[in-house]
Amino acid sequence: MNLLLAEVAQATQRLADAGVPSPRFDAEELAAFVHGVKRGELHNVKDADFDARYWEAIARREAREPLQHITGRAFFRYLELQVGPGVFVPRPETESVVGWAIDAVRAMDVVEPLIVDLCTGSGAIALAMAQEVPRSRVHAVELSDDALVWTRKNAEGSRVTVHQGDALTALPELDGQVDLVISNPPYIPLTEWEYVAPEARDHDPEMALFSGEDGLDTIRGIERTAHRLLRPGGLVVIEHADTQGGQVPWIFNEEAGWADAADHPDLNNRPRFATARKAMP
Repeated sequence: MNLLLAEVAQATQRLADAGVPSPRFDAEELAAFVHGVKRGELHNVKDADFDARYWEAIARREAREPLQHITGRAFFRYLELQVGPGVFVPRPETESVVGWAIDAVRAMDVVEPLIVDLCTGSGAIALAMAQEVPRSRVHAVELSDDALVWTRKNAEGSRVTVHQGDALTALPELDGQVDLVISNPPYIPLTEWEYVAPEARDHDPEMALFSGEDGLDTIRGIERTAHRLLRPGGLVVIEHADTQGGQVPWIFNEEAGWADAADHPDLNNRPRFATARKAMP
């Protein structure tokens, strides 16, 4: 075992003792980042090349600073995104939400599907949709000035059109034309603040996390926006907490002009997102 791998083993224990959920992965990822190699190449780093800044990075992660803030990057499906303070770090569970949406759009008989991502944050969802549905036209909406800095960095050179605006009033010029509306909105109830992981509670922007007493305020607003934007037969896909399974489809009810509202599980088989189709007139 070389010096770096021995240090990674110590770092893993330190992170585990600090309550970090994935201590081995994070210790290896930080080692790879500091030394400019891939995780599978750590054994090739010579002892003489060990960089003591590794322990600075471990100390930051030990204090529950998000891994992605330390490295400045987040991986999402086939993307590497720039992230940091002021923007929500995309989560792996959202990848299954986007996967469903991509399959749904590909199944549509539409040459150039029109897609809107509300509460886009880093732009992860919008950029994944644009990359994996090549002829799509994708609009991404974000309200926060701080988050928009990261959205625009990530969207530079892409086919995604970025808009600053409120998800509840966004893009009236597209009313009735959109094929799919997708969103990972804030959905944590204010009453659950103390139970949120430190990485999110202390580092993700509050406006990207919390939404009223039951966590559903923004989703209720997005229901109205989605109904306004979508063409008849168009789809809405919206992420929610696993504890909100069953609640969100009720928001997209027949009386509000929706059909086929349903919940879907994530990779851990927990209810993770809801979908609905705008009813035909």
